[in-house]
Amino acid sequence: MTKFKTTLLAAALLALSTGASAQDEQINILCSVQVDWCNLIQTTFSRVAGVKVNIVQRSTGEALAQINAERANPKTDLWFGGTGDPHLQAAEQGLTQPYESPSLAQLHPWAQRQARQSGQRSVGIYLGPLGFAYNTEMLAKRKLPVPRSWADLLRPEFKGEVQMANPATSGGAYTAVATLVQLMGEDQAWDYMARLHKNISAYPRSGEAPIKAVSRGEASAAIVFVALGPGERALGFPTETLTPVEGTGAEIGAMSIVKGAPHLAVAKKFYEWALTPQAQQFAFAARGFQVPSNKATPVDARVPDLRKIKLIDYDYAKYGSSAERKRLIGLWEQKIRSLPQ
Repeated sequence: MTKFKTTLLAAALLALSTGASAQDEQINILCSVQVDWCNLIQTTFSRVAGVKVNIVQRSTGEALAQINAERANPKTDLWFGGTGDPHLQAAEQGLTQPYESPSLAQLHPWAQRQARQSGQRSVGIYLGPLGFAYNTEMLAKRKLPVPRSWADLLRPEFKGEVQMANPATSGGAYTAVATLVQLMGEDQAWDYMARLHKNISAYPRSGEAPIKAVSRGEASAAIVFVALGPGERALGFPTETLTPVEGTGAEIGAMSIVKGAPHLAVAKKFYEWALTPQAQQFAFAARGFQVPSNKATPVDARVPDLRKIKLIDYDYAKYGSSAERKRLIGLWEQKIRSLPQ
């Protein structure tokens, strides 16, 4: 609690040093991170900047759809969080506007690459590896092995025991599909997902839902971002995470300002605040343990150590394009979702 209060004070001092806004100013944010994180940044930025913060939590697919639906009359100012692929698609479609932050040099290369690839219409705010979550009590009860590889999830004893979100609505699930295609090659990846389908109990809309199901004993294992695991353990659930031995992909969580934002000045102020080490530490307070993009951010011990993870060379430009996303999701619906279970 002391560390959290210190962080909050530092963020407040930062905002005050740049000049707080009048109380009647506001910002409308679509938030694609965990609900607790959304709520925390809403409360904190409102307090330190003196503005009204309106936040709606949406999965990445839902957020992209909403921004597209509003394109003729934008009501949203800023899109915070969620996988970088849909942010690149929003940039490609002209739904977001260029903004080159003066803080860009303070960020890790992968965060700067997100900015370059989007034409400065987006920026990386965190990185989170993809992997598995599993419930230790459920595995013991059902006498199931710990799944340490992609191949392990195909074992017949995992029938009906695995969850993965729907890639049409979940950025995490789309990252999983794109990861498998890059890791295995397309033909083998579709064959793998068809075989995995036999073991899947549900494809929920939200990328956070599968790990919640694992924590509550509704599934034994799930394909998720491993940074979600420590937060579940902190709540007392018997949930562990790991990354597959064959290799895996990672999300670059991103942030974008909507083109035609009705409160552009406040959106830019939030953008700069969200890139500071002080603001990025709020992720840990909200039980989000992704790698923060600002190199000066003190990193919580529960953040995944990238040096111990076999990451593939994920092609963010290709798999972040609208055409490729549409193609892969269409094929997933045709080849996988339509299969009987």
